Amino acid sequence: MNPMKLFIYLIVLSFAPAFAVGQPTEVAEATERMKERLYDVDALKASGKLGEDNQGYLAARERLIREEQELLNEENRDRRLIYQHVARSSRQSVEEVGRQRAARIAELAREGVWLQNRRGEWYRKSD
Repeated sequence: MNPMKLFIYLIVLSFAPAFAVGQPTEVAEATERMKERLYDVDALKASGKLGEDNQGYLAARERLIREEQELLNEENRDRRLIYQHVARSSRQSVEEVGRQRAARIAELAREGVWLQNRRGEWYRKSD
């Protein structure tokens, strides 16, 4: 399995308890959209234009063209929708769910991806 497909699979799998039978259609649709844009998101992260912030969202690290900014906005919108669902299911705040996801994303990130530590400082992941 390609590393990015594995990454999205692990993201979805880590939310598995929240995706139990009866999951809202909007969550399933958001997950599907995230899978569809995964290649483009990965390419922008590999280029250094996007990074993963410490709140579980993508952040621009360089100036983005309109299409790239739209991609970032769509991805973050879907992540927030999923975080909201997980927060309701687990009785946590959306912010806490996002921080937990950020930690997990940092663990799974490929070498060279820009990440933000808890203090908000950017660093490049190295293996």
